[in-house]
Amino acid sequence: MAFIAAGGITVHYDLAGPPDASVILFANSIGTSFHIWDDMVPELSKTFRVLRYDMRGHGLTDATPGAYSMDLLADDALALLDALGIGRAHVCGLSIGGMMAQRLAVKAPQRVLSLILCDTASVIGPPEVWDTRIAAIQERGMTAIASGVMARWFTQSFRTEQEGRVRGYVNMVARTTAEGYIGCSRAIRDADLTEGDRRIDCPTLVVVGEQDVATPPAQAEQLAATIPGARLAVLPDAAHIPCVERPDAMNALILDFLGATGHGR
Repeated sequence: MAFIAAGGITVHYDLAGPPDASVILFANSIGTSFHIWDDMVPELSKTFRVLRYDMRGHGLTDATPGAYSMDLLADDALALLDALGIGRAHVCGLSIGGMMAQRLAVKAPQRVLSLILCDTASVIGPPEVWDTRIAAIQERGMTAIASGVMARWFTQSFRTEQEGRVRGYVNMVARTTAEGYIGCSRAIRDADLTEGDRRIDCPTLVVVGEQDVATPPAQAEQLAATIPGARLAVLPDAAHIPCVERPDAMNALILDFLGATGHGR
């Protein structure tokens, strides 16, 4: 396990792949750790330097009290890149990780080679959804939501055929710090990235699971329409976390996208 001081917190991260290769930074979704990308790393790390990290308040990275913001989370990613001496990176984010990536590309465009935005949107709401979820956690703890989010994360067939793995993801959510989950919930609730997205000028791929009910394909279409020149890819047989359900298909999309934009390495 690797840890580094960055942005005033201790960050848990993993870095794999050729030291001279281009970096892909992966940002996880709310309630998860960087292990959601595990099945993608062996293939991608043949060509790229794959950097994964646990977002603030998640996995083994420090949790801090209070509301978080997309600016704070983007600054965390920049601080990690700085601490590791990485000047520029392709950035792939899922859900809140994708929102962070959008904000990062606006705040520090010189640091972002390209964007891969997975199952995310400019706005994920309505705010009442997050307020209700926050209240449930404050009253009953993380177990109040852990099982319920599985129906939003994974297709019915995956939940039936991979019951043991799904149980593991229930545990992942339940063991996320309440501080971290609530802080990130407030960051999502309060974010509207639409205006900034119109200024993104790096190559962008928007990916969405065909059965995603958390950030459905219609929202992905809107996101791709907002970011100039963005491409859209809809993955069949996948819901909100396609890197778990369809890792090979995700890798194929990423490698094709980066190759087509001249960033194959």
